[in-house]
Formats: sequence, C-alpha cells, structure tokens
Amino acid sequence: MSAVIDFQLNDLASNEIERIFALQQQRKIELRESTYEQRLAKLQKLKDAVQAHQPQIIEAAYADFKKPEVEVLLGEVMPVVSAVNFAMKNLKKWMKPRKVKSPINMMGIDSILFPEPKGSSLIIAPWNYPVFLTFVPLVSAIAAGCTAMLKPSEMTPQISQALDEIVREIFEEEEVALFQGDASVAQKLLELPYDHIFYTGNPEIGKVVMTAAAKNLTSVTLELGGKSPVIVDESADVVQAAQRVAAGKFLNCGQTCVAPDYILVHESQQQGLINAFEEIVDQNWLQHAPSVEQSDSYGRIVNNRHYQRISSLIDDAKAGGASVAVGGKENGDDNFIEPTVLKNVARDAKIMDEEIFGPVLPLVTYTDLEDALDYINAKPKPLALYVFSKIKRTTDKVLHATSAGGTSVNNVMIHGMNPYLPFGGVNNSGVGKTNGYYGFLEFTNQKAVAVQKWGINPLGLFKPPYTQKMKDRINLVIRRFA
Repeated sequence: MSAVIDFQLNDLASNEIERIFALQQQRKIELRESTYEQRLAKLQKLKDAVQAHQPQIIEAAYADFKKPEVEVLLGEVMPVVSAVNFAMKNLKKWMKPRKVKSPINMMGIDSILFPEPKGSSLIIAPWNYPVFLTFVPLVSAIAAGCTAMLKPSEMTPQISQALDEIVREIFEEEEVALFQGDASVAQKLLELPYDHIFYTGNPEIGKVVMTAAAKNLTSVTLELGGKSPVIVDESADVVQAAQRVAAGKFLNCGQTCVAPDYILVHESQQQGLINAFEEIVDQNWLQHAPSVEQSDSYGRIVNNRHYQRISSLIDDAKAGGASVAVGGKENGDDNFIEPTVLKNVARDAKIMDEEIFGPVLPLVTYTDLEDALDYINAKPKPLALYVFSKIKRTTDKVLHATSAGGTSVNNVMIHGMNPYLPFGGVNNSGVGKTNGYYGFLEFTNQKAVAVQKWGINPLGLFKPPYTQKMKDRINLVIRRFA
C-alpha cells in the first residue's frame, strides 16, 4: 500500500510519514541482498501497471491542465516504459561486481567495484511531467535495490491520485510509499535522514532540498532548469531550425525543463525565422481548428498563478520595446497563452532573466558570435544549450566556449532521449546525472573492494622500526612504482 496524506500536514500525517520511514529503514537492509530476478519482477510490475492505468492517466492529465492525449503518451507513458525496458535489459550487467586493474605494487590483490544500494531514498517530482518524473527516478531506485518515498506535486492533483493508486496496487509500503500533500508535507519528508534524495524542479527549491540534505549528509540528485538558449547563426536552415525549436518549445505548452527558452539569432536570419514560426503555427493548429485555443492538440498553463507570471513577463518585455511577431493571444480564464514569438526584446528584460516555462519565445539578434557567447556565459549555466549551424567550426566553438548540462546540435532536446547518455545540469541547472546506467549510479554506492589472494602484504613492507634501509626501500618504491 501507499500513504495518502491530507493536503496539509497535521500530527496524524506526520506520524504516518515517520512510521513508514522507519519501516523502510528496516527493509533497506534486506534489499541489499535482493536478487536480479526480484528487482526485475518489480520493474515489470511497474511497467504493467502504468500501461494498465493509461486511460486514467490520460483523463487525469486533461483534467489537470488539458494535456493532449498524444503528449501524455509521448511525454508520460513512453518514458516510463522505455526506462523500464532499458533497465531490465541491462540490470544484470549493472549489478555485477566489476574487476578493475591493480597497480604493480599491489600484485596478488584483486580490486573490485562492488555496486551496493545506497538504501532509503526520497523522490520529489514536479507537475509538468508528473508520471515521467516520478516513476523514471523510481525505476533507477528499484534497479539499484533502494526503498523509495515519493512526493508528487499538489499542483496536478488528478495525476497525483492516479500515481497513488498505481503505487498502492503494486508495492508494499515498506519498499515504496507515496505521499500527497502541499509544501508542508514535502518539508516534513525532507527532515528525515535518507541515504539519497532525488529532486526535480526549479533551482530555488533545489537549494532548499540541498540544505535539508546537508543536515544529514545525504547525497542528492538535483534535476533543475534554467534558461536554455538557442543559437541560430547566419548559415543555419531557418525553416528547419524553426520546426525543431517549435517542436521542443511548444510541447506541453512550453512547460518542459529543457525547452528552448530564448533564441540568439543572427540579424540576417531573424525575419526568415519569424516567417517560419508563423507557418508552423498555421500548419500545426490553425489549419485544424478555428483558433489555437480551440485546438485539441494544445494544452494549458498549469494554473492561473503561473499564467499571470508568464503574462507579466510578456507585458514587461513589451514595455521595454519588444513586439509580438507571432501569436500573442491570451485568455486568463482558461490559463491559455498561444504560441508566441517576441522580437526586439531588450537583453535586460525580465523575460531574459527568469526561466519562462511557457509557450513564449523571445528573439534577440546578434552580429558577432563572440557577443552571443558572452551573453550566454554571463548567465548561470543552463540545463541545455542548442546551436543551429552548417559550419563545423561554429558548432565546435560553441561546444568548447560554453558550459551546459547537455547540448544538441541542429536540433533540440535529442541529447536527453538517448539512454546511453547522462542527463542532468551543471551548478545552477543541476547536480548529478540520470538516464539509464547513470540513474542507477545515482542510487548506488560503488563500494571499493580489495581482495588479497596471494603475494606480499604491501603494508607489511613498511612496518616499524623506520630504519635507513626502510627509507631507502620507500624511495625506491616512489621512484619506480608510485
């Protein structure tokens, strides 16, 4: 079963959290000896349950913020199924102790990397992809042999309820438990001494999580965000660039952590890019519905508070001289903002400082690539960076001159789709990595094991008394073997 906590924390809920945490502290010891087959069975149950509950997930996502069914399938269900399939395919290899080389002065000693579960974990998930970002970290935790306490966002209550039903259906609370509730519930959960915390969300709350973890010296994975820039240079195919940027930017109504946040476009390409965006909006939505708002292929901002935040960023940009090049229609009663492109945006506008997390794309022109790179490097390191160019020396320059969690060249977001690549940020955009084996490692302690099988005990060579002969022997070792 899992725990359903009242929306706000009370004494009963607090006691329930502590009760289940104590149970998981006991179970984590047993899970150290869990077998490949046992972990595989749990992963299979999770995959089967998500697919069985697919209609409920689709309905819940629409109820929470009108997420289209196709986006639910692509952005919620498929990532979980893919993560389970990849883990099941590779888990035996991941769990296997791995022998590494020993230096010559350790002849006769086998050196081994021994993966062991970190133990108990807390997974705090956001609202933008709640199924994906709750269950994919859980896949890593299960694969590693950890217990998990899950805290989904209260901002998507229907999906949180669906997640709760899945967890209650397939897991014992001693291994996996889910807690619904507001920030007070999350704060209570963060007080406990886990062995690992996995948080996905914004950098400000990430700092709160990291501070709480530090009190117990708990390791963390922080999947955060930031302003992911796009560079479109003078050689780029602007139609292709617009199509690919639009696919990433307007998916889930712009509420994606690696969505392109703004475009630095060579001044010779700006109008061509705007024309391409106009055509994309027409083809994707207006040819199939009277308006974007009436399209069943376009979602909504998650709530009115976030709608007001994004709308105020647009207003501030306009006040600073920006104008709407594409889109611009809004309906606060429906938390609706259509795909919007802004031009002539001042570099010091609020929209160029705050992560937008919505379907609004500012354009800023440049003439010198160095100027564009300086602008990017003056900001916190982004979760992702994108560059469109046909010139290899340009893409090489961008890769070497910037720092980002990940980079895609002549596309967006594709670096996060490959389970063989790590996914995560750097500094302000994240700590730690996830995806495939890298997610498994986050929940695993790579224990160093040395087994003396034969040969001389290296420590025995240097026991007291510390004679001149001993000093000569040490200097010989330093010269030849150190």
